[in-house]
Formats: sequence, structure tokens, C-alpha cells
Amino acid sequence: MAVHVLAMLAYKQDGGVTSELIASSVNTNPVVIRRLMAALRAADLIETQKGAGLGSQLTRPPKKITLADIYRAVETGEPFSFPGSEPNVKCPVGANIQHALESVFESAQSALERELKKKTLADILESVQTTKPKRR
Repeated sequence: MAVHVLAMLAYKQDGGVTSELIASSVNTNPVVIRRLMAALRAADLIETQKGAGLGSQLTRPPKKITLADIYRAVETGEPFSFPGSEPNVKCPVGANIQHALESVFESAQSALERELKKKTLADILESVQTTKPKRR
């Protein structure tokens, strides 16, 4: 959803992009968009001006914003993580499962971020603009 929000801002660079307009594109409530935009502002990916005809805009060109930047701005938890409760250490599997998976999870996280660094918001916007809409 964060990529969608930023793609809308990149697409409508002339300004005046409101949370209501973005919400209509995402097909969600503007409150959801405003919460997401708060995280994007905190990561210095967007800035917002209040007033008639104003709204949000990118803080830098789309080609300078990677998908990794966006991911780090909005993802608070680890995509590869262990449950909150500890496994049973008296069980041979439970005693060792987390240790066995740690390096796998670290490798997967590194691969995810490495791939996200390869694509920019400009790449996504170009794809959006050249892809023919699918009929549902």
C-alpha cells in the first residue's frame, strides 16, 4: 500500500494530492492512508502541506527512492520471525528449532532487502504507466 501511495504522489507531481484522493485509488479509508503517510513522513519520503489545493508530495525524485527505503519506512516487524512464546526446551526439536532457523531467516531478510534496493519508485511508476489495465 505504501508503494501505491508514493506512486500516486509521483504520478501527480503537480501537487494537491490528498489522502482522500489516494484512498479512492487504493480503495480504502482516508484514515488508513493518513496513518501510512505519517510513517512515510517520519522516514522523510514525503512532506505534507495543509490548506486548500495543497497536500503531500515526495521529498526527492522517484528514481532516488528505492523499494527498500519504502519497506524500511513502513515495516515494523520482522517478516521472518519466531512466535512470541518460547518452544519447549525439553523437546529435542523445540530446544534447537530457533537456532536452526536463525541463519536461514537472516539470509532471507538480506536477500529481500537486496532485491528491494534494485528497484526504485520510478521503475514502478514506469511499469504502472506502460501496463495495460486488466479487466476483472
